[in-house]
Amino acid sequence: MQVKFTALLLFAAAVQALGGNRHKLLPARARAAGKARAGASLQASNQAASKAGGGCSDGTITVTAPKTNIFGGLSDDEFANVTSFLHQQKRLNLTAVANATAWDNTLLTIDLLQPNKSDAVNYLDNGGPAPPRYAHATIQVGATRNPYIQEYQVGPLPITKQSTASPLSYIYNSGGKGKQYIYNADAASIAAFQLQVGTTVANITKTLINGTATGSADDNLLIGGNDPVIHEGNRTVQWNQFYTLQTGVFFDETVLPTGLEFKLDITGRDPSKWKVIGWYYGGQFWPTTKAFMKAATAPGFTNYAAAVDGPWAGTDPQGTPLPHDDLYPPASLQPQGTRYAVDVEEKYVEWMGFSFYVGFTRDLGMQIHNVEYQGKRIIYELGLQEALAHYASFDPLQSTVAYLDSYYGFGPSSFELVQGFDCPSYATYMNVSFFASEVSHTHPNAICLFEYDPGYPIARHITESYTTVTKHADLILRSVATVGNYDYMFEYAFHIDGSIHVTVRASGYIQGAYYAENEEYGFRIHDALSGDMHDHVVNYKLDLDVLGTQNSLMRSQVIPATVQYNWSPGIPRNTMKVERDFISNENDAKINWDYNAATTYAVVNKDEKNQYGEYRGYQVMPASGSVTHLTVQNSTDLGTSAAWATNHLYAVQHHDSEPRSAYAYNNQDTNNPSVDFSLFTNGESLDQEDVVLYFNLGMHHVPQTADLPLTVFTTAQSSMLIIPLNYIDYNPSIATIHNVRVNFNNGVVNEIDTFGDMVPACKLDFGSVSTNLSAYTGEIVTPKFPYDPSAAQVANPGGT
Repeated sequence: MQVKFTALLLFAAAVQALGGNRHKLLPARARAAGKARAGASLQASNQAASKAGGGCSDGTITVTAPKTNIFGGLSDDEFANVTSFLHQQKRLNLTAVANATAWDNTLLTIDLLQPNKSDAVNYLDNGGPAPPRYAHATIQVGATRNPYIQEYQVGPLPITKQSTASPLSYIYNSGGKGKQYIYNADAASIAAFQLQVGTTVANITKTLINGTATGSADDNLLIGGNDPVIHEGNRTVQWNQFYTLQTGVFFDETVLPTGLEFKLDITGRDPSKWKVIGWYYGGQFWPTTKAFMKAATAPGFTNYAAAVDGPWAGTDPQGTPLPHDDLYPPASLQPQGTRYAVDVEEKYVEWMGFSFYVGFTRDLGMQIHNVEYQGKRIIYELGLQEALAHYASFDPLQSTVAYLDSYYGFGPSSFELVQGFDCPSYATYMNVSFFASEVSHTHPNAICLFEYDPGYPIARHITESYTTVTKHADLILRSVATVGNYDYMFEYAFHIDGSIHVTVRASGYIQGAYYAENEEYGFRIHDALSGDMHDHVVNYKLDLDVLGTQNSLMRSQVIPATVQYNWSPGIPRNTMKVERDFISNENDAKINWDYNAATTYAVVNKDEKNQYGEYRGYQVMPASGSVTHLTVQNSTDLGTSAAWATNHLYAVQHHDSEPRSAYAYNNQDTNNPSVDFSLFTNGESLDQEDVVLYFNLGMHHVPQTADLPLTVFTTAQSSMLIIPLNYIDYNPSIATIHNVRVNFNNGVVNEIDTFGDMVPACKLDFGSVSTNLSAYTGEIVTPKFPYDPSAAQVANPGGT
C-alpha cells in the first residue's frame, strides 16, 4: 500500500539536498530524511486547573519529572555543535550539503545515541550518574566509486576537547558493522536515465498509455521503480513503471499504474554503462528495447485499458448524502481540564498510577520509556522497530516491492495532526524535531495526548437488588506517520486496570497493480486497477521489567483433557485444563499464536510471588484486528533483512549490543544486512534473565473496491494487549470513584450511591470541541551549518 520507489524521482536532486538517498516516487511529497527528537513545547494551557466545587476548567496539570529524560532527543544547539564538530574532522572530508553533489561526503542525519540499559537502570533505580550523552551521526561517503554509509558515535556531549567521532559498530551484528554500501546514491543520474528511456519510447507511450515521460513540462506520465535494491549476481538492477500523473488536486498516482515496465542495469556509477535489459507489458516480456518497440508497433498488438484519473480517486465528499448527516456528530469534552500531569520540558507524563517518558527518533518516530505502574517500572522500552509491506504480483515491479519503512523514516513522516479529527480538540499536542542534512525541521503538534471515554464501562454487574457500573477512561498517546502514500496511526492506550493497548492502524492510498494478468494476486477494483495483495508486518520491541530485570517467560496452555475424578467413579469426564511451563531458551521462543488462542505468554519474576503463591508478571496477547507474520517464506526480495517478520512473537535475552531488531539501511543489501535479527536467537537462557519481547502486528491486505479512494482505519488495524498477570492482588479499576450503585426493590429505587462523583456545575461549551484549522502549519526549518537560528522559516510538509 505504499509507493516509495527509491532513488527514482523526477526531481531527485532536490530530494537529495534534503537527505541524501532516501526518497520516493512523487517529488512533491518526497519526505525529508533526518533524525528526530520530541519537541520542546506542548500546545496546551498550563494554568492551574481549579476543580473546587465541581466547576469547569480547561487547564493542564503540571508535574516535575523525578529524573531527567535521558531518552529525549538532542537540542538545537547540540545538533548545531555536533554538525560543526564533524565538519572540523578533516579525515571525514565533509562537504556542506548545500554545496554537495552525489560524489561528495555529506552528513545525512544526527540523533541521540540511546543510552545502554545497564547505564540507564543504574541512573533510574540506584541514584547513579546520568549516562553520558552521545550523538549518533550517519555520513554518506560519496567520494568513491563504491559509496557507502558509515555510522559514527560522537561525544561525549556537550562537545569539548575530550569529545571524539569514532565509527559506531557495536550495535550492528552483521554486514559491515556500521559500514553499509549503498547502490542508489546517484539518484539524480538514475532519474535522468529513466527519462532518457522515456524519450526513446515516447512515440510508443503516446499510443499505448496516452502520454509521455521525457522531462518535458507537458509530460503526463512519471516513472517510479522498485524497492528494495535488487542484486542479481554482481549486477544491480531495478524494475520501473510508467504511472499516469494526477489531473486534479489529489496525489493519486499510486492507483494509476499503466502496466508498462522496463528493467534497468544500473551497476556502478557511470551512467554511460547503464542499460535497459527488459520490457514488460500485459504479461509479455521482451529482452531489448528494439524487440519491444517492434512488437508494440506490429499489427494485432494488444492495447489494454488506460489508467485514467478522475473523481473516483478523489477524497472530497461525493455520492448520495447520508441520512441526517447534516447534523453535527457526537463529540468528546474534557470539562475539568486534564486528569493527567505533564512535565513539558522532560516530556514526562503521569496518569492514574502510570508514569512514562516520551521519546522520538528519526527512524522510528514515537517511543515510550521507563513505564512505571504504582511506583514500579514494568516496561523499560516500548516502541516500533520496523514496518514492512511485501507485495506479490504477476508484474515484475510489484513482485519486487518489499518496503522497509524505517529507511524513509517514521520521524520525518510524522506531520501535524488535525485537531478535532485526528485527536480531540482538547488534547495536549507535542511538537517533534529532527535533523535532516544540516537543517533542523520542527513538526508542530505531531503527537497528541488525551483522555477519553471509549463508550463502554470497564466493569458492571446486576443482581436482584442492585446494579453497579464503573466508568471507563483511557489515556491515549498517538501519532500519525505518512510514509509515501500510506498513513500509519500509532497509538498507546493506558487503562485504569493496569493494562496497555498497543495499536497500529492504516489508511491512505493503496499501491495498486495494473489489472492485466493479475487475477491470482488481487481483485480488479477499477477499470485498469488491481488491488494488489500485500502483507503488512509491523515489529515492536517490548522490554518488560517485572519487579526487576531478572525475569522468565511462562507459557499457559488451555488443553482438552479426559479426567477420572474420585467423585465420579467409573465415569471419565471430558473437560479442559491449563498447563503451565517455562520457555527456557531463545531457540524455543520463536512463537506463533495458536489458532484457537489457547496459549498465552507472560514475562514473570520467579523470585516475586503474590500473597497466593502465584508468580507476578505481565502477559501479552493479541487484541483487535488481525495479527500477522510474513506469508512469504524465504523471501527473494527481503533475504535475511527482515528475520523478525517470520513469526508472531520472539523472546530474547537483553544485550546492550542488540538495541533494535532492524536497521534503516537493511534494504541496500537484503542478503547481508547490517542488523540480522536471526542472530539474536542463539540459544541463550531465558531463565531469570533480562527478557526482551519482539511482537508483530499487521494484516494480510487484498484491497477491494471499498479501499477506493482510501483504505479505512476501521478494517485495517491490529493491536496487542499487555496485561497484568497476578501482578496485583485485585482489579485496580476498583479504586476509581466514577462508579455508581443503584439499589432497588420491586421497581423502586431506594438508594443511589455515586461515591463522591459529581457532574461539573457549568454550562456546556462546545467551543472546546471547535478548532481553528487556519493555524495548521507545515514544518519549521532552521539551518544548522552554518547555524543560523534567525533563518528559521515555515515550509510545506516534506518540502525543501
